[in-house]
Amino acid sequence: MSVIFMEIEEKIKLIEEVGEEIVTKDELVELFKSDKQLIAYDGFEPSGNPHIAQGIMRAINVNKMTKAGVKFKMLVADWHGWANNKMGGDLKKIQRVGEYLVELWRVCGMDLENVEFVWASELASSDDYWKLVMQIARNSTLNRIIRCGQIMGRNDAEVLQASQILYPCMQCADIFYLQANICQLGMDQRKVNMLAREIGPSLGYWKPIVVSHHMLMGLSQPPTGESTEDRTIELKMSKSKPDTAIFMTDTMEDIDRKIKKAYCPEGNVNENPILEYCKYIIFEKMDQIRIERPEKFGGNLTLKSYAELEDVFSKNQLHPMDLKSAVAQCINELVEPVRVHFQTDPKAKALKEEIDSYQVTR
Repeated sequence: MSVIFMEIEEKIKLIEEVGEEIVTKDELVELFKSDKQLIAYDGFEPSGNPHIAQGIMRAINVNKMTKAGVKFKMLVADWHGWANNKMGGDLKKIQRVGEYLVELWRVCGMDLENVEFVWASELASSDDYWKLVMQIARNSTLNRIIRCGQIMGRNDAEVLQASQILYPCMQCADIFYLQANICQLGMDQRKVNMLAREIGPSLGYWKPIVVSHHMLMGLSQPPTGESTEDRTIELKMSKSKPDTAIFMTDTMEDIDRKIKKAYCPEGNVNENPILEYCKYIIFEKMDQIRIERPEKFGGNLTLKSYAELEDVFSKNQLHPMDLKSAVAQCINELVEPVRVHFQTDPKAKALKEEIDSYQVTR
């Protein structure tokens, strides 16, 4: 096996750690073998106080991609947020939230040397961009675009505003306009990414590779019923339910309270949000989790991998409340630098206070 192929294998492994689904791995291998610059696209809609999945978990995934040699173009989707009526449709407020998110990722340790932030408002000033949006709209059915509505957190076609119909067409255009050969967004964005793959070649573009990362669960009990195609959307953390999400500037008391009342049935490792926090955040940032408990309940326990934690928990050798106490401490430790930054840095503090004063809209 050649040294070059071994290097590619290691890079693919890193990307597989990010992608819950990759469409397709073979195409990704071929892209690495080519002499093309690997450019990944992600778009984020500025919409209020970011939670831990948007902060720490996003930085973890971006850093794995850049370590694999991928350059990131992060689209600050201010016009998309405007179309989606975020911040009451106030574009200036949306843009201030965008500035807040960029500052937050800097403090989170995101590899900003390999990340370029591009504002959608810059793209919107180009005639060529709107020609591309129109091309996509002309080659897509209304029903197909409506089915992509979940990328905005909207599933009811009857209440969509006309501006929200434009949103999927814009997001699809973003991929090609930014010259991205990889779409690296959450599983909730899968439908529009697949639209880009289908429509790209017919418009003279390419099929972008889709690397969809896992969506962190909310802390409440999952809805009952059979799994559906959109189960990821049903389970994911939501700002509209603040007690089911940890926000990046939550106080220690807030974190402790939310974790302590989170859904975590004893012995159950499936759809368990506390275990998800351990797998996707804590063990990505820390070497171990230390469980402190009295001797009569087994004494202190140090777990050095997620696999070890899952094994112990599944055998009912670790009580949920003992795990929750340790998880709350770990999450607080990870959030602390961000919280302190926005409390002590004058510019960051003023920006946060301004954002906190906004009326967040879904």
